[in-house]
Amino acid sequence: MYTAEFTDGPLAGQVDTRALIHGKHDPRISMMAAVEGVETTFWYDEVDERDVQGRLHVRYRFDAGESDPYEFTHETD
Repeated sequence: MYTAEFTDGPLAGQVDTRALIHGKHDPRISMMAAVEGVETTFWYDEVDERDVQGRLHVRYRFDAGESDPYEFTHETD
């Protein structure tokens, strides 16, 4: 297992626990999220990796060009 940290984009500040595949982490990952009820795919690329208290920790940067477009709207009553 390893910890994925999303440094920017729509998932900025979120972390996820992910499984290593054949002992390695993914250099590029996709994340699904519902944006105002619409399923949206966000792509993230590895920035760096480090050991944090014996556990692999990988930071990922948002790839806006490859991700689905999104826009948050805030309605007020």
